[in-house]
Amino acid sequence: MQVSTTFRHMEQSEALKTYAEEKLEKVAGKYLDEPIAAQVYFTVEKIRHIVEIVISGRGITTKASEATNDMYAAVDAVLDKIERQLKRYKDKLKNHKPGNEDAGRKLSRKVFAAESIETSPDPMVITTKTQTAKPMAVEEAVMQMDLLHKDFLVFTDAVSGEINVLYRRKDGNFGLIEPQRG
Repeated sequence: MQVSTTFRHMEQSEALKTYAEEKLEKVAGKYLDEPIAAQVYFTVEKIRHIVEIVISGRGITTKASEATNDMYAAVDAVLDKIERQLKRYKDKLKNHKPGNEDAGRKLSRKVFAAESIETSPDPMVITTKTQTAKPMAVEEAVMQMDLLHKDFLVFTDAVSGEINVLYRRKDGNFGLIEPQRG
């Protein structure tokens, strides 16, 4: 597993880096089949020691942060959070019917620039991003949104094979946009 560490407002500590990497290897090896990468951020703000970890594995990305008065305690606390998230993810995957994980549709996302109406009446494409809309059930899509802390998710419905959009409403509930059959 590739682990990158960043130290903010503090001197680099090889002992702290090694401690975090060993703990992270243990947690990731327990819950992820193919851990790909992890980023660990160590920050000191006055008397608070903050550790933030972002871990990416096959089909999942999760992040957590924790602040305490001791950097080692913060590492332990944030890894406990990551472990709970990964355990919940793994348990929910077991409850769903396994599907072909490599199957999925490629999607393209475009961002339009807003310009004044006098200069250009049509929006312009700023960036384009291609990603795979993986087949999954709605419950799994909700779980992915929670783990990734996203406001919306585009996915392929495992039953119908249609592309759907799941979004978080302002009231905290979720909305689902399904294509009209007809």
